[in-house]
Amino acid sequence: MIRHDWTRQEIETLFALPLGDLVFQAQGVHRQFFDATEIQASTLMSIKTGACPEDCAYCSQSSRYATGLVREKLVDVDSVLEQAKAARASGSSRFCMGAAWRSPHDRDMPVLLEMVRQVKALGLETCMTLGMLKEGQAEAFAQAGLDYYNHNLDTSAEYYNEIVRTRTYEDRLDTLAQVRKAGIKVCSGGILGMGEERSDRAGLLLQLATLPVHPESVPINKLVPIPGTPLEDAPELDEFELVRTIAVARILMPASWIRLSAGRERMPDSLQALCFMAGANSLFLGCKLLTTPNAAMDHDQQLLGRLGLHLAIPKPVAATQRPYYDAMQPDRAHV
Repeated sequence: MIRHDWTRQEIETLFALPLGDLVFQAQGVHRQFFDATEIQASTLMSIKTGACPEDCAYCSQSSRYATGLVREKLVDVDSVLEQAKAARASGSSRFCMGAAWRSPHDRDMPVLLEMVRQVKALGLETCMTLGMLKEGQAEAFAQAGLDYYNHNLDTSAEYYNEIVRTRTYEDRLDTLAQVRKAGIKVCSGGILGMGEERSDRAGLLLQLATLPVHPESVPINKLVPIPGTPLEDAPELDEFELVRTIAVARILMPASWIRLSAGRERMPDSLQALCFMAGANSLFLGCKLLTTPNAAMDHDQQLLGRLGLHLAIPKPVAATQRPYYDAMQPDRAHV
């Protein structure tokens, strides 16, 4: 059963379970909705790097922090296609394109739309993360065939102002609503280890799990501290809190892809294995996530092999729909 009426108390009770009991429950839910040996793989490319006017405290690309990042202009379509083809050859089924903007400029929309059309023509799912969207932009991306739009909530509404002050939590929710209304799938999650409390991790998941339709993709990032940012000396997140958050996310949003995202490069294999056991079934392939390092591709392939896991093979949408999911969420057909 897919619910949208979770309470904070219920979620905090899940977080407080003995870890073994929590993972066992998450495994049961995972196996109802997915092949537990299957991992969806995406590749993320920075199509415009640096000089972002936002003040996100974790971000190397903010113009407000001296991180040493070199500003780069929007790349051309051919460069995107070259990397998309390499991603497809490596086993990725989704190609994600990210730009360091507050929102896309109207002058760049024709190029962005062409990127979507041509990457989609390669047989890959397409995803973009470009900041907030202006009137009509979500609809334009939908018409071009964009499959997913990523816009993370980052943390709970209560802790949000400790991390970002240049856009509100409501701005982020409004962008998600625009994306959903346009018929594009939603990719939205958060970042752990930014000094938040467990109650904030519960609050983040509460917000996502009580949306009218759950995000189809939920990235769970572990902070990568960037020198020069306000969070460069943030205390290290307890590893089991990451596992707990993934397990709770799986229980709350059973039909969503839960992606083990940033921070994997610094995670031991044992921790990643626990995360997959807790319900993570998606990851990023490739040596870099925008500007931060990612786990080596060869190592990922070896790890998945050791765990008996395999990359998901893209299937037609009609073949992957689950009748009980559609029945619980009538507007699924419009997403």
